Amino acid sequence: MRGIQQPPPPAAAAGSTTKRNNPRRRRDDLTLPLPQRDTSLAVPLPLPPSSAPASSSSSTQLPFITSQVNFSDLDRINRIGSGSGGTVYKVLHRPSGKLYALKVIYGNHEDSVRRQICREIEILRDVDNPSVVKCHDMFDHNGEIQVLLEYMDGGSLEGNRIHDEPSLSNFTRQILSGLYYLHRHRIVHRDIKPSNLLINSRKQVKIADFGVSRILSQTMDPCNSSVGTIAYMSPERINTDLNHGMYDGYAGDIWSLGVSILEFYLGRFPFAVSRQGDWASLMCAICLSQPPEAPPTASREFRDFIACCLQRDPARRWTAMQLLSHPFIIQNAGAANNQNNQVHQPHNLPPARRCFSSS
Repeated sequence: MRGIQQPPPPAAAAGSTTKRNNPRRRRDDLTLPLPQRDTSLAVPLPLPPSSAPASSSSSTQLPFITSQVNFSDLDRINRIGSGSGGTVYKVLHRPSGKLYALKVIYGNHEDSVRRQICREIEILRDVDNPSVVKCHDMFDHNGEIQVLLEYMDGGSLEGNRIHDEPSLSNFTRQILSGLYYLHRHRIVHRDIKPSNLLINSRKQVKIADFGVSRILSQTMDPCNSSVGTIAYMSPERINTDLNHGMYDGYAGDIWSLGVSILEFYLGRFPFAVSRQGDWASLMCAICLSQPPEAPPTASREFRDFIACCLQRDPARRWTAMQLLSHPFIIQNAGAANNQNNQVHQPHNLPPARRCFSSS
């Protein structure tokens, strides 16, 4: 028995002759990094895979949270919209009885993208204009980013035909007021279209779905992110060769506005193709053909307004501030509209001029 027990000590002794500390150091090296990779400190900082049971802790890690509304106090009533980026629900805040819109953004985004979205929404929370949908709060719940927004009970203007020019002028002035505010604060929407223009029961029109959609478009598949939005993009944004690779986001918003307003008037997409058409057809229609025009049956003021928005050269498009002084906006401003919106008009508007180059 003693002879059998003797071999282990020589092995240890042999190890000690080479150096007793080396095996121990190697074993320490193998075990020391494991706690660093597995510690609980690494869980809440990047994307937490097990954050579902601790939704409150995942919310507190967002620098944006103000704790004015608790996520647990929100009851989903019904779905009011959906798209490639997420789903919007009508929700009730039980303590106050107030209705909100809750946008749930799909996907478990990387930590860098998540932080970028948080920074973007933190900026958007400070946006305060009666023509822009208010962003109230943000939650990180079960790995999904959820944004609490102002609820617009009339839904979007998509699919509406607004042939009455005074009414269309009223809606256009409100949209321009919101665009002017955003542009003055160096915020580019990049996705102006009828489905992102919302209305409430008081006939207030507001711009929605900005900021976050820009971040998401950089992280999602390009084919999915461009579906439905390329129809309202400016030519130089689709084909950068048209403007020497230069893209002015503010002028791009004006083009999208002009296409949307003309669509409201016509009751259809103003180009010769369907807005749900394939990318190549839309690109050819937008980039290679002449910009669409309002029909001759429309007033000269409206036709000129559309021409000021849909200039192929982005440098020739009017700014939001200039368009607020256009005759189509000024001449159709009724007393009721002035009462609701004139206080938000910018001062020192430039004198009105015409965009028509001929006739």
